[in-house]
Amino acid sequence: MAESTKADGIPGEGGVPKDDSIVKGESSQSNGTVAEVSKKAAKKAAKKAEKAEKKQEHLATRPKETVTAPKQSKPKEDAAIDDPDAIFREGFLKRVHAEKPRPVRTRFPPEPNGYLHIGHAKAIGVNFGFAKYHNGICFLRFDDTNPQKEEEKYFTSIQEMVKWLGFGPNLHKVTYSSDHFDRLYELAEELIRRDKAYVCHCTKDEVNLGRGGKDNRGERFACAHRSRPTEESLAEFRAMRDGKYGPGEAHLRMKQDFTNGNPQMWDLAAYRVVKENHHYRTGDKWRIYPTFEEISHSLCTTEFVLSRTSYDWLLEQLDFKIPSSEEKGPMQREYGRLNVEGTILSKRRIEKLVKGFKAPSRDIPSVVRDWDDPRLYTLVAIRRRGVPPGALLHFVGELGVTTADTSIQVVRFEHSVRKYLERTVPRLLVVLDPVKVVIENLPNDYAEELDVPFHPKDPNVGSHKVALTKTVYIERDDFREEDDPNFFRLAPGKWVGLLYAKYPIKAESFVKDSSTGLVTEIKATYGDADCPKPKARIHWVGDSASGKTFEAEARVFNSLFKAQNPNALDWENGGYYDSVNPESEVIYPNALIECGFDEIRKRAPWPAEAGEAQIEGTAAAPYTIRFQGLRTGYFCVDVDSTDAKVVLNRIVTLKEDEGKKS
Repeated sequence: MAESTKADGIPGEGGVPKDDSIVKGESSQSNGTVAEVSKKAAKKAAKKAEKAEKKQEHLATRPKETVTAPKQSKPKEDAAIDDPDAIFREGFLKRVHAEKPRPVRTRFPPEPNGYLHIGHAKAIGVNFGFAKYHNGICFLRFDDTNPQKEEEKYFTSIQEMVKWLGFGPNLHKVTYSSDHFDRLYELAEELIRRDKAYVCHCTKDEVNLGRGGKDNRGERFACAHRSRPTEESLAEFRAMRDGKYGPGEAHLRMKQDFTNGNPQMWDLAAYRVVKENHHYRTGDKWRIYPTFEEISHSLCTTEFVLSRTSYDWLLEQLDFKIPSSEEKGPMQREYGRLNVEGTILSKRRIEKLVKGFKAPSRDIPSVVRDWDDPRLYTLVAIRRRGVPPGALLHFVGELGVTTADTSIQVVRFEHSVRKYLERTVPRLLVVLDPVKVVIENLPNDYAEELDVPFHPKDPNVGSHKVALTKTVYIERDDFREEDDPNFFRLAPGKWVGLLYAKYPIKAESFVKDSSTGLVTEIKATYGDADCPKPKARIHWVGDSASGKTFEAEARVFNSLFKAQNPNALDWENGGYYDSVNPESEVIYPNALIECGFDEIRKRAPWPAEAGEAQIEGTAAAPYTIRFQGLRTGYFCVDVDSTDAKVVLNRIVTLKEDEGKKS
């Protein structure tokens, strides 16, 4: 058939309550006013729920809604690392399970029309983690009801992200909305036969008028189609299915309750006609919202508080739920969503960053490599940047799960990741911008082997040998041509320690490039037991006789935009491009990594947790090769690496990063 039907749906980060129902709220495209009112009502309802939550939990134990800066490690944060299951054993999610202590069957229902982002990490952690903790199952149910925007790469990426976060096939089942299109259609006809649905031909403006006008404050009334005979609606519904009507010409609406103050009960559309109806799995037959995973707990974010009423209403009309009871059918409960300030999560806006676009007055070029560019906050980008999956899950655990939305700044996320990496990855010597130091009082073949631990606080990680040689390389900003009493690193006539070396070195002279003005070589002396104790130690990489020194390109990432709130920029006319931070990616093309890198690469993943713990018998993915560059930052290997040259991504800075400059 030329046209087919589709249910209205609202995509959501936290898991749309679509299972076991065919009703969704009107999409914002078809009825923006209702969507706006619903959001306001949802916020009001969420605030009431939050007050009730606070009565049951002491305010001091709840996460703050906005965190503006990283704070010192707290017992709660440390507990989240040691016990990531705490969010299921106490608080909101404990009470949810107590309400319905049945075998747990949850679901995560992404739409396969884009890449998941950091907000989805919370939804995945809650739904899959809740099922795992209670020895249940979580359905990864693809809501594949919008085929013109769906691509195979999104299906693949979503499954990869779920597995990467540690929820493998043994913990979930993959299903598709399209698996149930036929059964859903049968239920829709049954709803009509029970006089609980009808076919409506009203325009968008007519629908808005019946819902109280533009602001929804006027009189609400049903349209003339609502009272048509069930057989007539049944015939019209079949005509919709067979392609008689075009988009917007007919909807199947549920016969709900216009006297109810909840906009989600104002005869929402269950099916609509769509123009591009070819589906990659079902062909041209139809597209609808199916839901037959028989779940026990529908866990979604608080913007769907009002949708719970219509959700339960439909289940009750089709005998899937007992009125005013959670004994039968799924129980919907809502938790606060996660918002990370200063990030762009909109698929439409990220697409502009990836592809560029033609603005009204100019052509805007692309800003990032792809959807996995480490400066973005899609999950594929976060993974490529090197953030471990366990760090994401522990971050969710630190914030906790309540009915309150959690709005945090990027620095809070980075603080959590840094704390996780500090405990779980090895240390190496890395120099980003090397300057050659020749220690003139050492023989040419000098090689003092030093035993260097991979992790000073964890001897089980092991150690390796690094050789101090006549020639070493230090960081350019660890040397000054003129000494300063407040500068404690290398300068002419000043002694400074080399990490792990027995004695310090003193700069005697230096050579500069006349064309660039940069120092190219420093002449130094190696000290002895009579040397004064240096006030600082610096990191270095040597020409090791006991192992290879690795050349690398190091990519250091900063905020993608100069503006603190990039979502407030002009995205329609390309004004956002003027706020792109030219320093969002700083490349050091001549970085050096000490010889221990070879062993670290072979022993990856670091750490072997979550989905990465499943790696057996195959080479670890580049992003699992993680380490701390002493005094420099946390790094991983990028996918652009080759046999000839390693490419590094800086995951996060060290918390002492700025302090070391003195």
